[in-house]
Amino acid sequence: ADRELWGSREADFSKARKRLERKPLSVARTKGSEILFGIAPCSLALSQSRRDLFRLFLKQSSGSRRLVMSEFVLQATARGVPVHHVKRRELDALCRGGVHQGVCLEATPLRFKSLEEAEKPDLGDEESPNRQLIWLVLEQIQDPMNLGALLRSAYFLGVDRVVTSQRNSCPLTPTVSKASSGVMEVFDVYSTDDLRSFLKAKTAEGWEVVGTVSKPEDVENVPVISCLEFRWNKPVIIVIGSEGDGLSLETQLLCHRMLAVPAGRALHPGIESLNVSVATGILLHSICSQKLRHGD
Repeated sequence: ADRELWGSREADFSKARKRLERKPLSVARTKGSEILFGIAPCSLALSQSRRDLFRLFLKQSSGSRRLVMSEFVLQATARGVPVHHVKRRELDALCRGGVHQGVCLEATPLRFKSLEEAEKPDLGDEESPNRQLIWLVLEQIQDPMNLGALLRSAYFLGVDRVVTSQRNSCPLTPTVSKASSGVMEVFDVYSTDDLRSFLKAKTAEGWEVVGTVSKPEDVENVPVISCLEFRWNKPVIIVIGSEGDGLSLETQLLCHRMLAVPAGRALHPGIESLNVSVATGILLHSICSQKLRHGD
C-alpha cells in the first residue's frame, strides 16, 4: 500500500513539474514589429501616432494595477488596437524577460530622424541669435540602458535636440524606451552618418562645440575646465563619448573646450569616473540651469 501511495505521489509531482516546465505559448508576431514593454513606454506609444500599433497584451488579474490596466484598455480601444489578456509567463516570453510591469505592446520600430528633416524648423531659432539653444551629441553610445537614461535626462533638463552618430551606436530599441521611461516615445532623436562634418558646419554657423572628458590629463591641445566654471552666451553643442573609450581623438580636436565633472574626494585607484549617463546629467544640469536663469 505504501509503495502504491508513493507511486501515485511521484506521478503527481511529475505532472506538476511538467506543468511548471511547459513552455509559454508562442505568439505569432506581425512581420517587422517589435515588442514594447513597461507601463510608461506602452502608455506613451498609445497616446502618440508615431508608431503603427498591432496588439496590446495585458497581464490577467493584475490586482493592485487593475485601474492602470483599465486605462490601457480605454487607450487601446480609442486607437482601435486589439487587447489580449494573457498570463505572466506569456508576457515574460514576449519581452524576453524584460521588466514589463504587466504590459506589452506590439508595434513598428521607431527610427532616428535625419538632420535634413530638421533643418526647416530651425530657421526661426537662428534668426534670434540671443536664444540659447543646447544640443546633445552622442558619439558611439552602444549600451541601450545608457542611451535611454541619456534621453530621459536630456528631455527633463531642457535639451533642444539629441543627435547620435550612426556608426557604432545603439538603435532605438524597446529596451532604450524602457530605460528612458518612455521619453523616446515623445522626443525625436536624430542621427548623422558624418559627425565630423556636422560639428564643423555648426561651428561655421557660430555654435560652440564642447566635449566631455573623465580624465583631464588625457586631453591635449584643447582647454579643459570644470563644468561648474563653464559659461555660455551662444548656441552650444555638448558632445558625449562612449562609456569605455570617451570621445575619439578626431572629435576632441573639433571641440573648443572640454568639460570635466570634478570629484568630491580623492578617488581610490581603479575608481576614476562616473557612469556616462550620470556624468551627462550633472553636466546638463550645470549648463541648462544657466539657460533658465538667463530666460528670467
